[in-house]
Amino acid sequence: MSTGSRSGVTSRRARPATPMGRARYVVMMALVVGGLTLLAGRIVDLHVFDRSFLQGQGDARTLRVDPIPAHRGMITDRHGEPLAISTPVMTLWANPQDLPQDDIQRLMLARALGQELEALNARIARYAEREFMYLRRRMTPKAAREVLDLRIPGVHVQEEYKRYYPAGEVSAQLIGVTNVDDQGQEGLELAYQSYLAGTLGQRRVLKDRRGRLVRELALLREAQPGGDLTLALDQRLQFMAYRELKAAVAEHDADGGVLVMMDARTGEVLAMANQPSYNPNDRAGLDPAGLRNRAIVDVYEPGSVVKPLAMAAMLETGELPLGTVVDTSPGWMVIDRFTIKDIRNYGELSLAGILEKSSNIGMSKLALRLDDPIIPATYRELGLGQAPGLGFPGEAAGSLPAPVRWSSSQWAALSYGYGLSVSALQLASAYTAIANQGRRLPPSLLKLDRVPAGDTVIRPAVADRVLEMMDQVVGPETGARRAEVPGYSVAGKTGTVRKTSAGGGYRERAYRSLFVGIVPVSNPRIVTVVMIDRPRGDDYYGGAVAAPVFSRVAGNALRLLDVPPDRREK
Repeated sequence: MSTGSRSGVTSRRARPATPMGRARYVVMMALVVGGLTLLAGRIVDLHVFDRSFLQGQGDARTLRVDPIPAHRGMITDRHGEPLAISTPVMTLWANPQDLPQDDIQRLMLARALGQELEALNARIARYAEREFMYLRRRMTPKAAREVLDLRIPGVHVQEEYKRYYPAGEVSAQLIGVTNVDDQGQEGLELAYQSYLAGTLGQRRVLKDRRGRLVRELALLREAQPGGDLTLALDQRLQFMAYRELKAAVAEHDADGGVLVMMDARTGEVLAMANQPSYNPNDRAGLDPAGLRNRAIVDVYEPGSVVKPLAMAAMLETGELPLGTVVDTSPGWMVIDRFTIKDIRNYGELSLAGILEKSSNIGMSKLALRLDDPIIPATYRELGLGQAPGLGFPGEAAGSLPAPVRWSSSQWAALSYGYGLSVSALQLASAYTAIANQGRRLPPSLLKLDRVPAGDTVIRPAVADRVLEMMDQVVGPETGARRAEVPGYSVAGKTGTVRKTSAGGGYRERAYRSLFVGIVPVSNPRIVTVVMIDRPRGDDYYGGAVAAPVFSRVAGNALRLLDVPPDRREK
């Protein structure tokens, strides 16, 4: 009986006693059964009729398209010596949400990465809501493998390339640098970014839920390596030029300096040194001033180093007989209330004597004889006042005023190197016309396959005459005697220019020392420009500061290039 009573109680609890309760029970059961039926139908549909949906969803969580890094092209000198190369590196990244909370594993990870545990924990906390963070970029494969061998969950690897510059600071401003993503930021690395970079490849891979590679399924697109760049630069000459320039800047406590050496026969830039410089392989504490390629982007008044170019322009008119003599007494003259001076009273000077003594009075008197604006016109044909067209970032055009309503003082100033601005590269290119019988060669940073045609700017006879005059400028009794190269004849010109101030006018005891040289005179092979910026001390003239740098660099260069001596008695 008791059993029946318990059975009755159980029956009453399982089934509602009231009509309303029974109806509610039926509805709920119908809903549950209906839901289960729909769910079962959907499962059958997905597994039998629409299997591609589940397959796609699964693939979306395990299949990935990964990029394949492209090898950046190499930059070499004209002999194939590497100046910029890419080496394989590994970047470690993590999903912060998958990283273990265990302090021991965190400490092991921090030590393997070469980081402090507190710093690593702080970074992980900052990225806690994200699924990606860099642990350390561009590690050596060996160092990265040591981290991966710890098998810490959430740590992944990505293959990349790192740029390395074997020459270091020697050619840093010309070559430039790339950033952490291997994109060009300065110099030729930036100018030829699209050519050097190449094209990324793609591959389809299978990964597990933690993002680890399980299997490579297919190669979708091969990575296309970047193109290689062969420069006109000769690394032997570049190193020598940089060494001598750096020593001169230190010796004279100067603000900086520039040296440009061009092949007189082709216009190729064989050396381009800058001071100050920097180490592109270690940019910690980098001074931004060291990034600037002063040889191409800086301009300044050239002073006396353009006097041979002005002389060539005036001889080109045919109005100056070769026997012309100019009286420069008393060593000064006033033009438009401006006083022009020579260092001393040189008296009567021939055309060659005007260049040898670097007489501002002589150049001014010759320029004022001419009505034709031949000097600025010739300067422009020689490439002054216009960008070299190299595509180098920030290359300067300089300035060359148009001959409109000029005063006599402005006309005279152009003849002795004031009133215009040029870069060291423009100067070197302009002087190829003197070295090539009047044919100017455009500068080239890349190695050329053939000699360019160039532009004939000056008659051959005039160019040869000016070259002879410049040959007389460099001698044992002249102010440019320190530019002499043992065994070789040198044609050159010194220059000492006062630096301008920000507010206008010129600064006191602030100069630029310059020298332009062509060697050897009998068969010109190289044209070199040296500029030392603001040498301090008693020696600041171009003949005392810049000329010795030319002598050492040109002498070594001629021997390296196997140019036979041609020394003539003067």
